[in-house]
Formats: sequence, structure tokens, C-alpha cells
Amino acid sequence: MQYYNLKHPQQTLGFSHAVMQGLGKDRGLFFAERIPTFSDIDQLLSMPMVERSAKILYPYVEQDFSQAELLQLISRAFNFSAQVHAIDENIATLELFHGPTLAFKDFGARFMAQCLREFSKQRATPLTILTATSGDTGAAVAHAFYGMDNINVVILYPKGKISLLQEKMFTTLGGNIKTLAVDGSFDDCQSLVKQCFDDEHLVQQVGLNSANSINISRLLAQICYYFEAAAQVKRQRGRYDDLVISVPSGNFGNLTAAMMAQAMGLPIKRFVAATNVNDTVPRYLQTRHWQPQPTVATLSNAMDVAKPNNWPRVEHMLTNHIVDANCLTSIAIDEEQTQIGMRQLNQLGYISEPHASVAYKALKYQIEADEFGIFLGTAHPAKFKDSVESILGTPIGLPKELADCATEEILSVPMANDFAKLRQFLTSK
Repeated sequence: MQYYNLKHPQQTLGFSHAVMQGLGKDRGLFFAERIPTFSDIDQLLSMPMVERSAKILYPYVEQDFSQAELLQLISRAFNFSAQVHAIDENIATLELFHGPTLAFKDFGARFMAQCLREFSKQRATPLTILTATSGDTGAAVAHAFYGMDNINVVILYPKGKISLLQEKMFTTLGGNIKTLAVDGSFDDCQSLVKQCFDDEHLVQQVGLNSANSINISRLLAQICYYFEAAAQVKRQRGRYDDLVISVPSGNFGNLTAAMMAQAMGLPIKRFVAATNVNDTVPRYLQTRHWQPQPTVATLSNAMDVAKPNNWPRVEHMLTNHIVDANCLTSIAIDEEQTQIGMRQLNQLGYISEPHASVAYKALKYQIEADEFGIFLGTAHPAKFKDSVESILGTPIGLPKELADCATEEILSVPMANDFAKLRQFLTSK
């Protein structure tokens, strides 16, 4: 399988090189030259998740891993579950927060880390993983790579714009994990990362790589839990051909993976891209004018993204008929509706957090009577303890993963929104 640059299709790389390079020329995103398809979906869904995931992903990586090697790699990466939890008769949530950092990004980050551990073994100098986070990516990447030989990690995040517990999960580790609190928005952090990758000398000097959802390895890993969701729905309901997936969308990597799963043969009926008031995509789908506006801080802070990095991949699949353009709708959910959604879920006996609530409300607005809806639960509600307790008026406990880091010292270095200062930090190590 080759991967080509969406901006410069003549630039093609194999899987390992696409993963190691991260971005292509002119910040172009890599995309698979073809989407492998499976006709034996029922048989796939009867398999355990790890074995199924190895079969699903093997066509994407067969130049670099044998089937046995891939199975071992995925066994190390996916050593936790994804769980479908019923909300009412026609709506369920796919809980993706049962990994070590209590967020869906554990799937992609751990798969990428396992790949890079193999690919970096022959390097004479360490790799530098540079990534920006609006919340959960930082923790997932930090824990996935923590303690790995020959790999250093630098994480940028917007100072004061993520929850304290989110911050604690990745800024307290130390060792090969360095964290920078940037005076700006998440979009500013992403821009700094992109500027670094545009500096070819810097890329070579420090062995730069990105662990954001722009990296193709993270994207591939996310395909797997949509198959797992369908497998659980099939066991619980006996059918899965009426699925509507509502995806809380910030950088749009999750939606990209869902669409790839559909293109591979998983019969997802349609998708709802749920955003908060940072509504670039819903407006674009209505007007066909791409007009990002200044980022607005919200309760669902991981989705506070005005310029989603993965949108070019989504649009590529739509315009090239890899998926049917009619299968996607998008809706923005404001802060009041987000809080109402959390209270409604609580009345149904389910404690949720703002990101999942955005997806839940979007799904409720758009689901039809003959459909079964799944909204993604992308983070444990305790990661947003203050806002959840305030909105619901009830205390929630801390799981061990959060309790263990809650009292640890934050080790971040403050940094201005200045590329020159970031470059100096990276080269002074």
C-alpha cells in the first residue's frame, strides 16, 4: 500500500515512511492509494476485536509487518476495550475512554507509538515527536511514548484553555515527555507545529515527527472501533444495517476514520458531524464557503478548533465518491444545548461530559424513527469533573488514572506564540 500527498499526489510513500514523515510537501496530508474492502462483514464482526483489527489493518501495512507481527503490535496497543452502552431504545453510546488516559485517543496514540518504536530502532539519533493538543491528545501521546528509548516527545497546548485534570495527565510525567504551555489558542499551537514541519532543516536536525491525528497511523487505528461498535450492536440487537453515527468533531480525524470504515464495507447508514459553536464545517456544508472564524472557548474544549486539520481527507472522500456525499450532515450545538444534553442523559441514568453531549444532542435532532443511533463518548466524564459537577449538581469520583496524577506537580514550560522560540527550544535539547 502506498500513501499519497493530497496536495501533491505525485509524492507517494510506503506506510513506514508516511508514518515517520507525518506530513507531506506543503503540509499535505497522506491518504491511502486505495481503500481495501471486505465482503465478509458478518464473519469479521464475529471475531475478537484484536484479531479483527489485525485483519482490517493488514492491507494498509503489509509492506512493513507480517500478519503475526501486526497482531502482536495491536495486542500491545489495544489492551483495553471499547464498549457500547445503551441509553434508550434507539440510541447508544460508544464508550472509547477505557484506555490508560481515559480518552478515545489512546487507540490511535498507542498504535502509532508501537509502530514508531519498531521503525526507530535503526535510527542513530532519537526521533522528536511534536504535537499540539486541545486536551486529550496530549495525555494519550505522552503515555503511549513515555519511557520509550530513542524517542523524545514535545507537546504544545493552549495555556489556561484545557481542564486542570486534562493538563495534569500529560504535564506531570517528565522524562522523555516535554510540555509547553503556549500563550494562544489550540489553532495557534497547530500553526506552530505546521511551521516546524515546513522547516526542512529543523525536521532533519531533530528527527521531527507529529503524533496529531494528521498522522496516518493514528487514523488507521481509529477505524477499528467502528467495526467493534457494529459487532456489539449486532450481538445486542441482531442487526446493524440501520446505524447512524454521531461524531463529536474538532479536528475531524474521528469522522475520517468512520468514513473509511464505511468505504471498507461496514454498512454505516450515515454520519452526523457534531461541532460546538466553532462551526466552520456546518457552515461550509450549507454555503460551500470555507470561512473559519476566531476560535471560541467552550465547555467541549477539545473541539475548540476553527481550522480542522483532517477536513481535507473528509472532503477528498466526498468529492471522489469514496463515500456518498449525502451520507454526511453536520450540526453545531451551542453551550446551552450542551448542558441540556448532559442533564437529559443524567435523567436517563447516564453521566456524560460536554463532548459526548454535543454528539448526543446532534443525534437527537437528526435521528429518524427507523434508525439506531450511536454517539461517541470520547472522554471519561471525570476528566471534566468541575464542569460536570457544576452542570449536574452532583459530585463524581475520580478514577485511579486521574487520582494518581491529581496531586502531581505540573512540569510545563510557558512559551509565547512564537515560532523562533519554539525552534530554539527544540534545537537546544
